[in-house]
Amino acid sequence: MLRSVADGLWVVEHPLKIAGLALGSRMTVARLSDGSSWLHSPVRFVPSTDVRAVGPVSAIVAPSKVHHLMVKDWTDAYGDARLFGAPGLSQKRPDLSFHTELGDEAPPEWDGVLDQLVIRGAPWVNEVLFLHRPSRTLIVTDAAFNIPAAPDWWTRGYLRAFGALGGFAQSRMFKLCVRDRRAVRESIDRVLAWDFDRVIVTHGEILESGGKRAIEDVFAWL
Repeated sequence: MLRSVADGLWVVEHPLKIAGLALGSRMTVARLSDGSSWLHSPVRFVPSTDVRAVGPVSAIVAPSKVHHLMVKDWTDAYGDARLFGAPGLSQKRPDLSFHTELGDEAPPEWDGVLDQLVIRGAPWVNEVLFLHRPSRTLIVTDAAFNIPAAPDWWTRGYLRAFGALGGFAQSRMFKLCVRDRRAVRESIDRVLAWDFDRVIVTHGEILESGGKRAIEDVFAWL
């Protein structure tokens, strides 16, 4: 179900399991200036989750080359919505009809409400970060997790092995995807110039405050 995070911003959470790992997943929903809704990183589609309560669905965003598995059910359900994908995702998912490839400039559909930036230098992921300006909220997919505890030994062992357990952290898996440290550093420095405090992560708990310092810390290794 929809849960309000801030004025004009909601989340939908789903108990995602991948290979037995209880990572959970979160979709972010924003209301755009025309009253329509913007969906970021769709979770498993459940018909009873009526995001149209926010407004007609106009944009669906697949924010990385990893987060796209649930997209098709949403585009099928909301056929009038435009699909926006991370750089290179259209080649990976030729079965999907993309309207635009995401870059560093917000398209007209959400310009003024959301800013965006591609993390350059990690081409296997090509994650796009978003800033919801009205609420000063950074929206992150896999560049950071915030998982204080895991529900079972299998998930706990995996997250501990990859350095993603115990709070706001960056997984070793993401670090392994980095091919150009300078490019990633430059991207994050631009993100840190944004005005944000809250961080919505796709996996784990929302960080309600102190987000800029947390992002600085997880990227300090670069």
